[in-house]
Amino acid sequence: IGSEAFNQALSASRAENVKNALMNMGVRSDRIRTRGYGTQYPVANNATEEGRQLNRRVEVVISDQDGVIKDRTGSN
Repeated sequence: IGSEAFNQALSASRAENVKNALMNMGVRSDRIRTRGYGTQYPVANNATEEGRQLNRRVEVVISDQDGVIKDRTGSN
């Protein structure tokens, strides 16, 4: 639970950490785009601890060269 600005910054930081991990595995940086959504798009109710835990996530979307989504995965 924090301010909108804090949650947005935290979200962006999580996305950058995933980008760095992917780059460490050999994925070129020009093939990765990151977005932090803060409190937008929750998958659970933020009024409960369990819901907040579920909302602490990173979603990875894989697309082809034309931007067509090939796979979508989520991770806590």
